Amino acid sequence: MNKKSIPALIVLLLSILIAIGSQTFLGACVHEDGGFGACHWAARGALALGAAQAVIALLALVLPMQRPGLYTALLPVSVAGLLTPGTLIDICRMNTMRCRMVMRPAMLVLFALTLAVAVAGCLMTRRGNA
Repeated sequence: MNKKSIPALIVLLLSILIAIGSQTFLGACVHEDGGFGACHWAARGALALGAAQAVIALLALVLPMQRPGLYTALLPVSVAGLLTPGTLIDICRMNTMRCRMVMRPAMLVLFALTLAVAVAGCLMTRRGNA
């Protein structure tokens, strides 16, 4: 494993954390009546985007010649992840709800980290061969 594969490994770990966390310990609200709110769908969107990032990162680990393109592919997925909870998909209105206090801030931080690491990967692979 060379240093140009390190961003892919970091994104893979962050993406797994996003996918699992959005459905468990970083997940959406559980409403009193047992129903789903809009925040449930924001968490599902984060799950899908985290899974997509994990697949792209895994491909970047096993296909070294394709890393520049795969790191570039992570950029719009990360931006979509940043916009999903609260912008593209509504979350609960009350500031005391779990989705506003836990899920949205956690997803913003995790997707911002994946975006930063993907940008670093793009820069690293553009300087030389993958």
